[in-house]
Amino acid sequence: MIRYNLQFFAKEGMGGEKTEPATQKKLNDARKKGQVAKSREITNGLELLALFLILKLWVGHMGVQFLDIFNNVYSRITDIVVFWQGTMPERDVSILFRQMLLQVLYIVAPILAVGFLIAFVTDVAQVKWRPTLDPIRPKLSKLNPLKGFKKFFSLNALVELVKSIAKIALILYVCYNYLKDKWPVLLNLYDVTLMQALQLIAGIVTDLGIRIAALYMLIAFADFAYQKIKFKNDMKMSKQEVKEEYKQQEGDPQVKSKIRQKMRESSMRRMMQDLPQADVVITNPTHYAVAIKYDPKVADAPLVIAKGEDYLAARIKEVARENKIEIVENKPLARMLYANVDIGQAVPPELYQAVAEVLAFVYQLQGKI
Repeated sequence: MIRYNLQFFAKEGMGGEKTEPATQKKLNDARKKGQVAKSREITNGLELLALFLILKLWVGHMGVQFLDIFNNVYSRITDIVVFWQGTMPERDVSILFRQMLLQVLYIVAPILAVGFLIAFVTDVAQVKWRPTLDPIRPKLSKLNPLKGFKKFFSLNALVELVKSIAKIALILYVCYNYLKDKWPVLLNLYDVTLMQALQLIAGIVTDLGIRIAALYMLIAFADFAYQKIKFKNDMKMSKQEVKEEYKQQEGDPQVKSKIRQKMRESSMRRMMQDLPQADVVITNPTHYAVAIKYDPKVADAPLVIAKGEDYLAARIKEVARENKIEIVENKPLARMLYANVDIGQAVPPELYQAVAEVLAFVYQLQGKI
């Protein structure tokens, strides 16, 4: 006979098929590791749209500033060459280059700042603010070539391929539809001045970029929906994983059951030990039994020191007979005490009269009153 384990034939291996939604603990653990449902296409699309909108408004000013830098640099070069009689020292070249670089950075700084702000806001909007360093920590598992090879033949790789094809098709479609009416203008650029040509080209590029970015957002929103669904499916758990997590959080149910059983047994022993101190046992007479003790030095009202149903009720009556404790039959009172008063609690005020009558009857039999 060949031994086999049917779990090996399950969809996800030994844990079984992952059909259960992720627990909050697993989602929190995944969040700590940086695993969240986030679409980079949303960020890229918004950054692209913001870039071309800024260029649309800022490109004229940028062009003027770049021309000023160009004129300033070349005038400085002429002055330096004349001063040094046909040569230009390396130190002056370095200083001039640094000044030019700072001026360029000053011009493009608003674009860089807006790009950073959009990236930050879109990430926070998608996954909320909870930074973690776990994704950038070095891990040897990331160097596993087998895992890297598997990624080339995964569903995610296929989706990325489809997205890339969709992006290229989108760009080609928008470019063709927009530029097909602009070719005559572009072919006549040699008839206008340099500044007019630059302004015309800048206008065409920014308008085309805005159109591409606006349509790109359709791909971005579709990708965002896909990432949400993919993350939800990736986080699913098998029934075995849910059980194991429950055991880790709440403890093994079998162990907890044994603990509760031990506690019940311990409570039962204490109850039976206190039972001989009772003044009276009130019965149903067969189904319920409640032991009452009244000691004015301990409590102002009678206390229930033992109670039980069926077999336990019979055991309480047996111990009561062994210890010569009076057993009084009172069906309504026995049921009320059993249902409403726990062991160790005092009799409620609404039952004082009924319990007092029973105790008075018992004390009279015993000759205490």
